[in-house]
Amino acid sequence: MTDWMIWFAVACVLIILEMATGTFYLLMIAIGTAAGGIAALSGASGTWQCIVAAVLAAISTFALRRSRFGKSENLDASRDPGVNLDIGQTLEVAEWRNVAGAASTARVMYRGALWDVELASGGTAVAGQFRIQEVQGNRLIVINNNAAGN
Repeated sequence: MTDWMIWFAVACVLIILEMATGTFYLLMIAIGTAAGGIAALSGASGTWQCIVAAVLAAISTFALRRSRFGKSENLDASRDPGVNLDIGQTLEVAEWRNVAGAASTARVMYRGALWDVELASGGTAVAGQFRIQEVQGNRLIVINNNAAGN
């Protein structure tokens, strides 16, 4: 097997492994190995093939890391609608209990069960429709629908 065949075989294996991981980093390394294969096809020595592969893999990995695809968003699961489907849903609060020095709370029927509801900062404790902003355990943090910005 010639050098260029080995480089392209390794690139293919990396692309197949990338399909299992879904992170794009193995794809960047596969680009580097394909560049090593192109260097081998052009007649470069083994040392230059490795240098070309390493440099291009490093540059493409760095470019991926700087792009929007390489940045991981560390969202708080209690506020992420992708994790908790209740976030963004509306519910009706009939009356609020105000405790001195604490946030306004209420008990409401939501999804067939009674839930503790707490008013988010910036909300107004009046009866009406509220949007779920966050879920903390079995407590729903809500804000007025008109103050939610949607």
